[in-house]
Amino acid sequence: MKLPRRKFLRLAAGAATLPALPRATWAQSYPARPVRIIVPFPPGQATDTVARLIGQSLSERLSQGFVIENRTGAGGNIGTEAAVHAPPDGYTLVQNGLSAAFNATLYPKLNFDLVKDLAPVASIGGGPYVIVINPSVPANTVPEFIAYAKANPGKLNMGSSGNGSVSHVFGELFKMMTGIELVHVPNRGGYINDLLGGQTQVVFGTLASSAALIDAGKLRALAVTTAARSAALPNVPAIGESVPGYDGSQWYGFCAPRSTPAAIVDKLNGEINAALGDPKLKARLAELGVDPAPMTPAGFGKFMADEIEKWAKVIRTAKLKVE
Repeated sequence: MKLPRRKFLRLAAGAATLPALPRATWAQSYPARPVRIIVPFPPGQATDTVARLIGQSLSERLSQGFVIENRTGAGGNIGTEAAVHAPPDGYTLVQNGLSAAFNATLYPKLNFDLVKDLAPVASIGGGPYVIVINPSVPANTVPEFIAYAKANPGKLNMGSSGNGSVSHVFGELFKMMTGIELVHVPNRGGYINDLLGGQTQVVFGTLASSAALIDAGKLRALAVTTAARSAALPNVPAIGESVPGYDGSQWYGFCAPRSTPAAIVDKLNGEINAALGDPKLKARLAELGVDPAPMTPAGFGKFMADEIEKWAKVIRTAKLKVE
């Protein structure tokens, strides 16, 4: 049967609008079932805690469950790859952070590209680490520590949570910029006990693991790792005050599989950014040393790409490798 030209054009125009209708419906009704948030690290770590706080807030705001799934291994790559291959329907998110930016260089044979294979959803925020030393080290400031290390080359041990970890890479940048020698001692079981016991003398540690021990006088804080001081430790200098140009911050954010509908990404971004303005959530994040830093999806994507490029130079110059 041959349709009149005018009727055919009306039908064709109507058909062309059909794909747009489900997208609008998705955004309005999403989420219609629980959303999975993959955390590539074990329960109890700061990454996991941050994801759970955001997940709880999203559950309350969107009246649907946001369920944490811890997928560990390969420095966070196993969980991230699982998200890359998940259906792009908005029901799988992955928590990413600074470690994922490191991994883009540390693991040259990854089966995914962090920037190309994931859609940036939202930045959560971040904050500094803190340089802490055993009180037996005769230094009260960063310049004094640098002078002592130069007078005792190779005699000071620097603890970390493992090769290629944030604490390790931050320490390597410090070594490069100050010209000192520190012996790296990786400890996947936790670096604080060795520091307290004197087996290691310095650690670039998290605020969450160090703050109480600093207040108790069991560890000495030399500086936070950012160019500016932190509200969490206002009396501790910023490393930028004595090592100009040094700036290292942990950060967290959410991504989704690459082809996740833009309407869903935008909805999640708006809800997460709104949640970050909640005083109660901000207070909980502050306890972990995290300052909210809301961004657009595009802004967060650029931020991740910039971080990959920045830390790739450090990792390559220091010739860091993972086990």
